[in-house]
Amino acid sequence: MLFNKNKETATGDKAEMTFVEHLDVLRAHLFKSVVAITIGAVAVAVFNNFIVQKVLLGPTRSDFPTYTFLCRISNYLKLGSSLCMHEIKLEMQSNTVSGQFDVYLNVIVIGGFVVAFPYVFLQFWKFVKPALTKNELRNTRGVIFWVSLLFFIGVLFGYFVISPYTINFFANFTLDSKIKNIWTITSYFNTVLPLTLGSGLAFQLPLVLYFLAKVGVVSASLLKKFRRYAYLTIVVVAGFITPPDMLSQIICSVPIIILYEISILLCRKVEQKQAKEEQLWD
Repeated sequence: MLFNKNKETATGDKAEMTFVEHLDVLRAHLFKSVVAITIGAVAVAVFNNFIVQKVLLGPTRSDFPTYTFLCRISNYLKLGSSLCMHEIKLEMQSNTVSGQFDVYLNVIVIGGFVVAFPYVFLQFWKFVKPALTKNELRNTRGVIFWVSLLFFIGVLFGYFVISPYTINFFANFTLDSKIKNIWTITSYFNTVLPLTLGSGLAFQLPLVLYFLAKVGVVSASLLKKFRRYAYLTIVVVAGFITPPDMLSQIICSVPIIILYEISILLCRKVEQKQAKEEQLWD
């Protein structure tokens, strides 16, 4: 249990920590995390112009790497311009007094969290780690590396795949030619930032299901049972945010499906190991 942490007494014995002492430890870890996010936010603020103009507004330009890459693939496969993104005819505005400043604060805070993510997770892990058994600790070696790696891969996937498809789709969607898409900067950044950050968190799926399998909440058979529904959900969501062609849906769907299959393999591995341990005890 989380509240079974021990502390050293004056005689060297182990004593159970009180609830208040747990809060003090948690507060210390949270304080260190906030400091790390603040440092990351300052770094993002220093390069704010580049991050906003070149990075976050990148999906609004036709020369965005994802668009040019798809065009090259289309030409290589002799498909003409079928995979090329349409020209983005988009105007944006700020219609509130503090609109741009609010976006600025959101960008540097979320950017600071992304930059400091490995350290923030390290602090979380240091708080949880004393509650784990030696056997559980052996099974979680390298967890900080894998969690951080999956997070950054997910962020890149959200930025280079999901965000540009979403922005391109809604920028070119119109009910009538007389209606112009004039977005507020708040709505734009409130779309791009959650998509990018959410993808980073979504890529934690294999590790989350792995730990849930260890505590018996999910199983490989359960995930296999709902596999078709999971696939259908992934494909439907990909169909909404991508252009109406098969390759685009595949590009969005396949990585998430692979993560789901990896989750099944990890859960199966957990079950096999638990079965061997039960046999040894018998």
